[in-house]
This record gives sequence, C-alpha cells and structure tokens, in this order.
Amino acid sequence: MTELLNTLYVQTQGAALYLEGDSVRITTPENGKRRTLPLRRLQEIVAFGHIEFSSPLLVRCASDGRPVIWMSAGGRFLSRLDGPVHGNVLLRHAQHLSHADPAARLAIAQAFVAGKIQNSRQLVLRGARDARQHQDELRALADGIAQPLPAIPLAEDLDVLRGIEGNAARLYFRALGLMLRPDLDVGAFTGRIKRPATDPVNALMSFLYGLTRSMVHGAAEQVGLDPYIGFLHGLRPGKPALALDLMEELRAPLADRLALTLLNRRQLRRGHFEDLPGGSVQLTEDGRKLVLTEWQEAKKREWPHRLLGRRVPAALVPSVQARILARHLREELPAYMPWMA
Repeated sequence: MTELLNTLYVQTQGAALYLEGDSVRITTPENGKRRTLPLRRLQEIVAFGHIEFSSPLLVRCASDGRPVIWMSAGGRFLSRLDGPVHGNVLLRHAQHLSHADPAARLAIAQAFVAGKIQNSRQLVLRGARDARQHQDELRALADGIAQPLPAIPLAEDLDVLRGIEGNAARLYFRALGLMLRPDLDVGAFTGRIKRPATDPVNALMSFLYGLTRSMVHGAAEQVGLDPYIGFLHGLRPGKPALALDLMEELRAPLADRLALTLLNRRQLRRGHFEDLPGGSVQLTEDGRKLVLTEWQEAKKREWPHRLLGRRVPAALVPSVQARILARHLREELPAYMPWMA
C-alpha cells in the first residue's frame, strides 16, 4: 500500500478497504495491521489484483467524484468507477457526429498517428545521442520511423493509416531493443509481446501502459468526452477507444522513456519480476512499489507544450490534450493538435 501525490495505490493481495467516517480504513491479511487515511487527502484509489472494497466506501467515492480504478496484478487496466457523468450532452453529441463522419474521423485519427510517430522518433533520436553503441543504426531507424509522416495526410482511409502506424511501430520496437544496455540481467527485448507479457521488459511496458491508459481515461471523462467513442481505434463493447487514441502520443515520452531509464540504471533487476504458471511474467510487489514511486515522480516533470506556449507537468498533459480535442469537436479549433514531446 502506497500513498503518492494524493493517489492511494493498493497492491497487497487480500487487502480490504472500508469506509470509516470520513476516512478509508485499510486492513492487510498477513498481519492484520490497520491504517486509516482521511478521504480528503485522496484524489483517486488504484487497486492491483485481489483487493476488496466495501459498498459504503464505493458509494462515498462515487458521490465525491473520487475514481476507483482496478488493475490486474500485472498492471493491465480492468475497470474504473466514477460518479455522475461529467460535461454536457452537446460535447458528446459533437463527438458522435464526428465519429460518424468518415472525413472528420480520419482527420482526427491522422493527428493521433502523427503525434505517436513524431514522439517515437524523438525518443529514438535521444537514445542514439546517449548510446555507447548502435548509434548509426538507431539514427537510421529514427529516419525510417519518420519517413511515412508525409504520407499520413494522404491516407485515404483508416486501414491505410493503421498500416502506416504499424510499420512505424515495428521499427520503433526494434530501436527500443537497441536502446537497452546489453548487460542487463532482465534479458533482451526482441519485440512487443502482450496479453500476457512473457519477459521482464514487456511486463514493465504493459504495467506502465496500464497506468498511462488509466490517466488518459480519467482525463477524457473529466473533460466530458465519451472514452468509448474513438477515432483511430474501432468500437467494441468494453473497449475505451478514445482513451486508447489519446494515449498513443504519450506512450513513448511518458511510459517507454521511464521503462528505459529504470532498466538501464539498474533500478529494476530480474529479482523485481516473477514468473507465473503458463510462462507469463509480472512485477513483484516490491517491483510495483518501485515503479509506482518513479511513475509519480515522472508525472511531476514539466514538458513544453507548443499550443499553450508554456511548460506543463506530465500529469496534466492528458487533460490538456482532451480539452484540445473537445475544442476541435466544438469547432473552436480547426484541427486536433497532438502533443509533440
């Protein structure tokens, strides 16, 4: 159990949370210890794995507008409890109309892909600058990632656009493997493997992607957008397509950059991961605690934002981008402008 920057992370399996007056009481099974925290200190609660909540606590959090987020022990986003829907119906109506208009939907999706590719390229260029080896290969991969950027506005439909994004992603993940130090005890990264992750690097990436997705999902709802009506990702029951859209441009600068740092600095080692039946790998409880601490620190880092003309903490970037999208849907901006790190 870790309280960081007004977020309560609960990862001790079997822990139970109850409402006690205006506080939350947490009990852990192994020693029966209890801890009480005032609810006014908490903006959200994030639970990993098997964590129990009392009904009165969930009702109180919903009425207060305090999200409760459930993640798997490996960091995969499972669900989110919020209070009443935020925003007005006119914004969501505009979002639905844009989704139904093929040209409008494609234009927004093109912006998401352009932002993702540009930020991926920047991370690889940074890796080439700092690398002791593979510098030429990394620069070549960065050029290859950027090569399809002029073709994005010319994409005639979503299938062509997704093909451009997929080709760039393959080059990007090849570059990620070269940016990891070769002498790490977590093993090599040979490509993206998910559901389930079968090696420590993919397990860490999945965990950080889950945290990013949760942050973006909340930002979309706070602005009043429907997280399930996306533009690049298709509609599917239970799939927050817009949250997946908005997180695309954030993966490289926020999640992947932190993963590389934690591994290359040897803050995370093989002992911070555990093998599960069936061949999957996930972070241990100590590993999750370390990553969560570093994640909260990374969220405080300020990044330049071109449209705003000032620096913005990483924690606020999803909310800023969700608001930019809302302004475009309301026709206050001519286009959605992705965040270029």
